[in-house]
Amino acid sequence: MGRELRRFRIHLQTGQTIAELARLYNPVILGWINYYGRFYKSRLGQLLRRINIYLIRWARKKYRRLSIRANAWKYLSQIAEREPNLWAHWSFGVIPKVGSLGAV
Repeated sequence: MGRELRRFRIHLQTGQTIAELARLYNPVILGWINYYGRFYKSRLGQLLRRINIYLIRWARKKYRRLSIRANAWKYLSQIAEREPNLWAHWSFGVIPKVGSLGAV
């Protein structure tokens, strides 16, 4: 899972919108949620949080004003608030929150 997520190179696809990225990768993420949600829940949670980190990296590269990590988290959490079903893992409950910066 992690290796495949790295191969997606989400953070380097700055020519696409967040909705286009979601349309491309949601089927794969849903498959992971369905399979690993049943057999390996602890690992799944880590992976879904990692997707949010890649989305933060994408936002920081795409929009110069979001180069500060906290601003990028705020931007992504606002999108998740407006459109909670945009990404499959957001509707599953793994949404970016402003207070959960973590290591990036």
